[in-house]
Amino acid sequence: AGRIHPVVNALQELIKRRLEQRGWSYGEVARRGGVPRSTVHHLATTARVARMPQQSTLEGLSRGLELPLEAVRRAAAEACGIHLYVEDGTGTTPDPEVATLIASVQQLSEADRRHVAALVESLLRSSTEPRSQAGPESG
Repeated sequence: AGRIHPVVNALQELIKRRLEQRGWSYGEVARRGGVPRSTVHHLATTARVARMPQQSTLEGLSRGLELPLEAVRRAAAEACGIHLYVEDGTGTTPDPEVATLIASVQQLSEADRRHVAALVESLLRSSTEPRSQAGPESG
């Protein structure tokens, strides 16, 4: 009988490969990136990351691993089952927060997506309406 290999996600693969290449420990990556060792360990050993790590965590991991932020973000998104939206044809990448937002919305139920769409429409309407100078925001 063959051995059962644990499922390895893209973020685990990225972290483990980098640790092997550089001979680093979780603690070294954590110290260099300014993130808790437990966070580095968790992301390196968890088969399915429940939600996208915070921007500050991604930035710290990027620093700690000496890898581009975009590479770490893509691996983390893939580990969460999120497929990041990338502008095609123009050669430009959208704002990373926009890409994460679009990918996250795709995971919502149809009803929740309608709620998000209504919220966005409301925010867009309110941002185009002229604001009165006497309002509470003027001051």
